[in-house]
Amino acid sequence: MKLSTALLSVSDKTGIVEFAQALSQRGIKLLSTGGTAALLKQAGLTVTEVAEHTGSPEILDGRVKTLHPKIHGGLLGRRDDDIHLNTMKEHNIDPIDLLVVNLYPFRETIAKPGCNFADAIENIDIGGPAMLRAAAKNHGTEAGGVTVVIDPSDYDQVLQEIDANGQTSYALRLKLASKVYAHTASYDGAITNYLTSLADAAPAQETEPARKQWPSVLTVQVQQHQALRYGENPHQSAAFYIDPNAPEGLLGRYRQLQGKELSYNNIADSDAAWECVRTFEAPACVIVKHANPCGVAVAESAIAAYQKAFKTDPTSAFGGIIAFNRQVDLATAQAVSEQFMEVLLAPSYTAEALELLAAKKNVRVLELAIGNGKNDFDIKRVGGGWLVQDPDAFELDTSTLKVVTKKQPTEQQMQDLLFAWNVAKFVKSNAIVFCADGMTMGVGAGQMSRIDSARIASIKAENAGLSLKNSAAASDAFFPFRDGLDVIVAAGANCIIQPGGSIRDDEVIAAADEQGIAMVFTGTRHFRH
Repeated sequence: MKLSTALLSVSDKTGIVEFAQALSQRGIKLLSTGGTAALLKQAGLTVTEVAEHTGSPEILDGRVKTLHPKIHGGLLGRRDDDIHLNTMKEHNIDPIDLLVVNLYPFRETIAKPGCNFADAIENIDIGGPAMLRAAAKNHGTEAGGVTVVIDPSDYDQVLQEIDANGQTSYALRLKLASKVYAHTASYDGAITNYLTSLADAAPAQETEPARKQWPSVLTVQVQQHQALRYGENPHQSAAFYIDPNAPEGLLGRYRQLQGKELSYNNIADSDAAWECVRTFEAPACVIVKHANPCGVAVAESAIAAYQKAFKTDPTSAFGGIIAFNRQVDLATAQAVSEQFMEVLLAPSYTAEALELLAAKKNVRVLELAIGNGKNDFDIKRVGGGWLVQDPDAFELDTSTLKVVTKKQPTEQQMQDLLFAWNVAKFVKSNAIVFCADGMTMGVGAGQMSRIDSARIASIKAENAGLSLKNSAAASDAFFPFRDGLDVIVAAGANCIIQPGGSIRDDEVIAAADEQGIAMVFTGTRHFRH
């Protein structure tokens, strides 16, 4: 059963003219609508408009054009069912063997600044999903069925199979049908999230700050990018899914240049390193081990930043993830190659650097743009549910910093404090970070008490042979008692940055004044569990 008729109606017109030309050359009749039909006619193709095919004009400003028995009968009629075939013949319904449709750009529309409700509603496609679902349902059997295409990347394979067999294989039709239902589910999910967030919105009480309205039904759809050997541990199976609409700069947009496949832990740690390093404007290097930065530095060049970051904790850096926010050149590649690393991330690499790294066949080398994209939301799975929140993308306004001690920080101390604060944001709570001269000196992470994090950070510095004298320290949340501050000062810090907000702030401030150090409040905490 050879393909005889194709209906093409696309919003993404990538490659559609060339595909239509190829179909026409193979003797396939072309049906089309609106802008797609105009484009194909402009290219010199013979096209029958849907309104002419159905005998019914487009109405309601184009809202109704393909919702017609001649369209849906042509898509849904089974080719191996005599009753269907006789009914189609009785009503003069011709089979439509190939459907090429992609939908109105709803996501793109609501993402535009200033998008209003009316624009959003007009970009909800009705006829497109109906046709797609009909064609996908009737993808048929080995004997034949409807081929449905939503993705321009599938055009070539469709043509190859038509050339080989006169029609597409059942395996391809099934694959394409499954893509359709994933696509329409994702499309409907985006509409659901948009509309329910509006429908559920309730005006805040006059005494309450305005809060983001989360939809009562949250639909999430992601695509499997890679099946992983295992999860965090060998007895756990795992896969890596990506958001196909992720903005530039997020890890899911990476390009792997060499090395083994990424593991579950590689991906999690790489994300932690990348999110940290891309927050710095100066050349920076971040080394991550087990989801925590074990070395962070800024300097005049990538290699200098790496050399400083590595000094923080050479022991933990072994087998770590290394991320740069600048191009990796030959000198930098030589430096990082001297240690064992799992993953290297950077926005770009020189040809010489890649040639050198090629000798490290197992090292995963990733390239991705810095970008300024962020996730729409963060999700944490708990038993029987999800916790959903905005990503912690808060940017500190330095004009809102409050010096609460008698001693004022010097300009250099303030630079070190802000650097330490930026790093602490990416360290698991409770987080204490010592810094000096644009590099981490000691990192205490993930402890049940803040004072223990302070002690561990001090021990880490000592083990690395680093002096904390006159260093700056950051705490991701307030000090509930003065004891944590006392440990930090005893280790050598002469200035501290923290959110403030404890009921014992006065006691902690008095302790800082007693010790003769400067302390700055940010007013914002950065818990990271």
